[in-house]
Amino acid sequence: MKPVVTLTLNPSIDGSSEAEAVRPIRKVRTSNERYEPGGGGVNVTRVIRELGGSSLALYLAGGVTGAVLEELLAGSGIAGRRIAIEDQTRVSLTVFERSTGLEYRFVPEGPHVAPSEWQECLAVLGTLECEYLVASGSIPRGVPTDFYVRVAAIARERGMKLVLDTSGEALRETIAAGGIHLAKPSLGEFEHFVGRSVKDPGALEEAAMEVVRSGRVDLLAVTMGHEGAVLAHAGGVLRLPAVKVDVRSAVGAGDSFVAAMTLALARGAAPREAFRWGVAAGTAAVLTPGTGLCKRGDVERLFDAISQKQGALAP
Repeated sequence: MKPVVTLTLNPSIDGSSEAEAVRPIRKVRTSNERYEPGGGGVNVTRVIRELGGSSLALYLAGGVTGAVLEELLAGSGIAGRRIAIEDQTRVSLTVFERSTGLEYRFVPEGPHVAPSEWQECLAVLGTLECEYLVASGSIPRGVPTDFYVRVAAIARERGMKLVLDTSGEALRETIAAGGIHLAKPSLGEFEHFVGRSVKDPGALEEAAMEVVRSGRVDLLAVTMGHEGAVLAHAGGVLRLPAVKVDVRSAVGAGDSFVAAMTLALARGAAPREAFRWGVAAGTAAVLTPGTGLCKRGDVERLFDAISQKQGALAP
C-alpha cells in the first residue's frame, strides 16, 4: 500500500492545558500543558500512523512557529514535507475547565498565503505518487476558494483518489466540480452546502444520495456528533448511531473519522466496513483529553462493538 498523502493548507501548533476555572481579568493558572502538531491533514496523518498505516503530511508553514511545527512533526516520527511561507503558522489553544467539565477552544484564522506559495503547493502535488490524497482543513487567507478544485484536477490527472474534508465555499465549489472519492462534511456543513435543513433522517438520506447520484462524489459521509453518521454510496445509505462514551474532548474527532475510513479503504475494505472504522475512530477521539486524538486500542474495541451491532449489514 502506498502512503496516504495529506494536504494541510492551514496547520497549527495545538496547545492544550487544564485550569480549575476560566475567568476574565485574573490570571488563569494552567497545568498539564501539551503541544501537538495539528490542523486537518496533519491530524489525519497522526491518526493513520497511530492505526499502523503509512502517511506523508504535505503542509504550508512559516515563521518561527512554522519551524516549531516542523520540529514537533519530526519529534513525533511523522513524515512531512514542508512548503515554506512567509507568514506565521497559527497557534491554537484548548483549555479544559475542571470545575465545570467544559472545554474552551481558541482557534486563530491563520496566516496569509501569497500566490507564489499556494501555487508552489500545487506544483509539488503534481510530483507526488499516491493512491489516496486527503485534502483537509480550512482555506487560509490569500488562497482562492477554488483551490481544492485545482487539487481535484491534479488528483484526476495522476490517478489519485481524493478525500475532501472542508467547509463553506470551498466545499461547495469542489463538489460542484466533481472528481471526489470521499467527502466528509458535518451535518451543519452539509446543510450549508444544500441550502436547507436536513435534520429529518429521511431528508438527510435523500439529500446525501442526490449528491452521490450526481456522479460528483463516490462516497459521502455526513457526521452528526452524538447522533452518529450517515454514509451514502452507490449501494445505498447506511446510518450508524453514535456509541455512548464519556466525552473528554471534541478535538480531532472529524479528522480521526477521515483518517480511519481512508486507511480502511486504502487497505481494500468495502465502503460499509470502512465507514464503521471511521465511526469507531471518531468516537475514540472524544475519549482522549486535549489534543490527544484517538488511540488504536480504543478504535479497535469500538469497531468490534459497532460491527457486532451491525452484523447483518456487514459486507
